Amino acid sequence: MLKAKPFVKWAGGKSQLLEKFEDFYPTELQKGNIKTYIEPFVGGGALFFSIAQNSKIQRAFLYDLNKDLILTYQVIQQRPYDLLDFLEQYQKVYDQTLPEKRNVLFLEVRKHFNLQRFEINYRKISDNWISRAAQFIFLNKTCYNGLFRLNAKGEFNVPFGKYEKAVILDKTNILSASQILQKAEIIAGDYAECYNKIDENTFVYFDPPYRPISQTASFTAYMGYEFSDQEQVRLAQFFRKVDREKGAKLMLSNSDPKNNNPNDDFFEKIYAGYNIYRVSANRAVNCQGNKRGKINEILITNYPYAARRLEINF
Repeated sequence: MLKAKPFVKWAGGKSQLLEKFEDFYPTELQKGNIKTYIEPFVGGGALFFSIAQNSKIQRAFLYDLNKDLILTYQVIQQRPYDLLDFLEQYQKVYDQTLPEKRNVLFLEVRKHFNLQRFEINYRKISDNWISRAAQFIFLNKTCYNGLFRLNAKGEFNVPFGKYEKAVILDKTNILSASQILQKAEIIAGDYAECYNKIDENTFVYFDPPYRPISQTASFTAYMGYEFSDQEQVRLAQFFRKVDREKGAKLMLSNSDPKNNNPNDDFFEKIYAGYNIYRVSANRAVNCQGNKRGKINEILITNYPYAARRLEINF
């Protein structure tokens, strides 16, 4: 079976940075001593899919506050073939719809998706979950830039992406992802809920909503709430608590405010005493194409950087 990769596009997704991030993983992961992997902000799950297929982790815990994202993960994990039936129909309808009519199709699906949220019991998997997961993937693959954004009413409001071709049905990847997700527990909840799952043989990767580096480059409002500086501080306090009380290996990524302001020491202050590294990334989410380019992101760890990666065959 081909290797699984994220099944949705996601703001701030880490697929492009996987090779760089590998240099910063704890050596215990490479040696096979890490048994549990946790992502408290799973998003597209690029690191999970990579680590789950290239290390000896035995179990994973994936969290996110986005209930529809978590619902979709659980459907892929438990009922992938039912989901594929729906996605096949969406792919056919999209491909057979004239380009100038696809916006109408998109808006119809978006409207139904928003209305259906009142009928979904997010606590128990049901047939309704299958159609909703299919709608979620359809909207993700056809909306502008693959964004997920909610307005104040809790409605998905991203516009149509005007794609000539959209890969809504990716059977091979859905089935591969389902197989890999068998080792994961998938939970809709706040990142702090992972605390009791952590021990000294755990690697935790935090990928929170990024602190905005400008007024127009904000990742904080996509879920209809603001992940403010106060929330960033709360997360840093949780990071310290886990480090102090659990002895786990911790890695966190965020935007680098020094891209715009060399004197902004926000992260140096709230993560004082930890290792802070910078990696180059492409800015993938900006409404103006000429403002997309190379910027730095930061990586924070509670363990030292391994200058030379271990060559271990699994």
